[in-house]
Amino acid sequence: MSFLQVRRLAWDTETTSTDPTEARIVTAALVGRGGGGADRVQTWLINPGVPIPPETTAIHGVDDERAMADGQDPRSALDEIADTIAKAIDYGMPIVAYNTAYDWSVLHHELQRHGLRPVIDRIHMDEPYTLLDPLVIDKQCDRYRKGSRKLQTVAEHYGVTLTDWHTADADATAALGIADELYRRYPQLDEMGPKQLYAAQKAWRAEQQAGLQEYLRRTKPTAACDPAWPLIPRSRKEGQ
Repeated sequence: MSFLQVRRLAWDTETTSTDPTEARIVTAALVGRGGGGADRVQTWLINPGVPIPPETTAIHGVDDERAMADGQDPRSALDEIADTIAKAIDYGMPIVAYNTAYDWSVLHHELQRHGLRPVIDRIHMDEPYTLLDPLVIDKQCDRYRKGSRKLQTVAEHYGVTLTDWHTADADATAALGIADELYRRYPQLDEMGPKQLYAAQKAWRAEQQAGLQEYLRRTKPTAACDPAWPLIPRSRKEGQ
């Protein structure tokens, strides 16, 4: 079956930091679509246990007061999120996240921080082969398009419109809409099996990060863009 016919799951996190090895999750969402079923949205508000910087509150709208008053305990919330994603991977469901390397790494390091098993240890396969990153795929399929590749700009390019940006459920929905349109425009993606596409995304991401690093070093010789995908190890940080 084609991507647009199967049940697929998109997810997003809003956090305390742009550093995926240090960020704490404040909100998260999973959005299921397709496969003959109705859309389903699951959301979490989490008390991260650390102060939420004002600059991140300005993006996702959650401050310390709200997180402490209404936020779920991070250990139980993270366990729920990880279990849901792991079960979907084992089922063979495409798992969509825009800039997967960030969200996958944040969740991985958060789980370890709280003494919980990472998703990779919950699944029954060697790698999470069903991960799908619209950012990486868009850059590969339309590599010479000028302009920003931020989520909102890319969503507008693909005709995905939302009224409420930078909530986890809205951003997950946007990522899913972009993925759907990528598969409509580039049918060759459906010819690749999960393992082939997973390996391709690894290679595409490494190439893209190398190109970005080369560009940034024209003005900042120390700029570094980590090629790792989907997991950015704790000892390395993704350059921007």
